[in-house]
Amino acid sequence: MIVSPKIFYENCYGKYAIPAINIFTLEQVFGLFSAGQKANAPFIVQMTPVARNYTHPEMLLGMIKAASRVYPKATFAIHLDHGNEAHALDAIASNHFNSVMIDASHDPFKTNVKRTRSVVIEAHKKNVLVEAELGVLSGVEDDLSVEEKSARYTEPAEVEEFVKETQCDSLAVAVGTSHGAYKFSGGQGIQFHILKEIQNRIPNFPIVLHGGSAVNATEIRRINEHGGQLKTNAKGVPPGDIIEAIKYGVCKINIATDLRLIWARVHREFFIDTPDQFDPIIPGKTYMEECEQFIIEKFDLLGATGKASELKL
Repeated sequence: MIVSPKIFYENCYGKYAIPAINIFTLEQVFGLFSAGQKANAPFIVQMTPVARNYTHPEMLLGMIKAASRVYPKATFAIHLDHGNEAHALDAIASNHFNSVMIDASHDPFKTNVKRTRSVVIEAHKKNVLVEAELGVLSGVEDDLSVEEKSARYTEPAEVEEFVKETQCDSLAVAVGTSHGAYKFSGGQGIQFHILKEIQNRIPNFPIVLHGGSAVNATEIRRINEHGGQLKTNAKGVPPGDIIEAIKYGVCKINIATDLRLIWARVHREFFIDTPDQFDPIIPGKTYMEECEQFIIEKFDLLGATGKASELKL
């Protein structure tokens, strides 16, 4: 069942969070939907412009449609992540997306407002939600790269004006997380005092946390034991911090890096441990099962398990 993120946010605010999983492949899509149905948990399946270009938007949407038939009790929304105006307007026009993100966070405040508002106007004509971003996250996500020195936290004093002027439906904030596998390698962490002030200024407004992957140290070790060369200071968001963030209005938590690490570990172990094998179905099936288990555990952590059937529609 496809449900608007608006309903998700109204039900979960301050109590639990919705995982938003970036997908590229069939294995990720089916692992996600299987996990959602088994856990009776709401989720957001999202794709970046790079994911759409990797195959084709219709291919990804086709896989999502097929997965929803195979797992008819899965409760989900479809979201475009990190788009510009062209990406967002194309997604809106397709009539397949429940929400889109316009990322103008690297622009000056007034330009960000103007660009975001232009997308909001078109999206709301079709009851599509808009996620905006205020503040700049460091790190790398797909073809987006921001140097650490350019990162800046969201300024709480700006959020009221930004939300009022843009009429966006949710707000991604920069509070210490970053994209990629090295989120807190510099020693920083989530700045909860900023989250708290943002919540005080825009109470009951859905906040989005980008860069929400945990970056499990065991995955890093196993990858490196099978030929990988990931730095050992790779570090994600601790589970306790994720739970704490929910109290401050974080309703949507984006996850991408963790699934990529699992993919790397599964396939490296397959090729190293069974060098006589070459059938892609074997590691593919393993990866699908690993995705499912990981996402079920994420539902539990975020408090979303069992919540799909409790949604007030």
